Amino acid sequence: MNAPHRSTSSFHIPRRTLLRGFGVALSLPMLECMTPASARAAESQTPKRMMVIANNLGVLPKNFFPTNTGRDYELSPYLQTFADVRNEFTVFSGLSHPGVTGGHSTDNCFLTSARGAFKAGFRNSISLDQYAAEKLGQVTRFPSLNLGVNIEKANRSLSWTRDGVLLPAEDSPAALFQKMFVQGDATAVQKQLQRLKQRGSILDTLTGEAGRFSGTLGGTDKARLEQYLTSVREVEQRLQTAREWEQRPKPVATQPAPTDINDNKRFFEQFDLMLSIAQLAFESDSSRIVTLMVDAFRTPVFNLSEQQVTTETYHNLSHHGQKEEKVKQLEAADRQHMALLRKLIDNLAAKSEGDQRLLDRTMVLYGSNLGDANIHDNTNLPILLAGGGLQHGRHLAFKRDNNKPLCNLFVTMLQNMGIETDTFGSNAGTLNEIKA
Repeated sequence: MNAPHRSTSSFHIPRRTLLRGFGVALSLPMLECMTPASARAAESQTPKRMMVIANNLGVLPKNFFPTNTGRDYELSPYLQTFADVRNEFTVFSGLSHPGVTGGHSTDNCFLTSARGAFKAGFRNSISLDQYAAEKLGQVTRFPSLNLGVNIEKANRSLSWTRDGVLLPAEDSPAALFQKMFVQGDATAVQKQLQRLKQRGSILDTLTGEAGRFSGTLGGTDKARLEQYLTSVREVEQRLQTAREWEQRPKPVATQPAPTDINDNKRFFEQFDLMLSIAQLAFESDSSRIVTLMVDAFRTPVFNLSEQQVTTETYHNLSHHGQKEEKVKQLEAADRQHMALLRKLIDNLAAKSEGDQRLLDRTMVLYGSNLGDANIHDNTNLPILLAGGGLQHGRHLAFKRDNNKPLCNLFVTMLQNMGIETDTFGSNAGTLNEIKA
């Protein structure tokens, strides 16, 4: 899919410039000269992608973390799954979000690092994926995709707006496939364009009314109103971009449409299916940013294999109290997580894009908001990062009693996406040790 053509002029004018004459003001369309050179450069560069997978009940820490560090570290029991691809990923220990406590409720803060999760007056902040989508702009049909498995859509999400509003996760692979690949007939497309046009008309009216109202306000209120109008204009821009994408043909799918798995006992089959659809989003360049919350907290009794079903819910198993039978079932579940992650890495490595593997252009972060679900510990989070053309093959360990901010890694990931920033969330630096 080709991006809209833009000229190569380096001249830059404000995007809100108006043509004025004979008492009439006309807004200019979006021109290249209204786009900063840095944004144009990001659009023309080799595509960089990011996927974040969060298991909100974590893994058994003793089986995940290696006992030694550096490039020659000994693989832990879980990381044995990746023995022959150890140079494709980095494992981290001693990372967390400073001041983010509250046990299970912190899953909503995994990509924001906002403190005080759901205490009185709590307000979340923008998530890593939405920050990246803002900075990159809509260079694909979907600036980001927010997905979930068994997720409680009204209360849990990895994706949060700049105003701290939850973005509901898509939990239907079939619906996501249709959005990405099924082209509506001419009538359906026209109806969607009309809906987008109506939304734009409402915003136009709001802008006009607010402008007239502005003349009655003092300086402080005028400044606040201008912030509001700027937000409205940004929404108008997104609506215009949405109209452009709606008129473009959708990519051709390389596999048949999936059928949703509605039996929540088939938890790992659901997880596997959603991962395959996320991979299709990258292959078709439908999106370059994907988040996936695996809501183990909400998962009932589930299948460990065709022959074995857990004796309790995932949440109850996570509070194992060192009971052998619970720990054994949890270990089997954790190993399935590792197997699916290994499958994703292999699949991305097997796909070519230009002269590189898809994995070389795609960062895959797997982690959790819980370091140890058994005791509701939000420190020493299990974090594994693969792909993205980064310098992998090591265990990077930081102090377990004085963790590095996980947002240090987030900033490095943003920079690897081509986003020029030194700050995000609670970061206090970067983890540029993994930069190639």
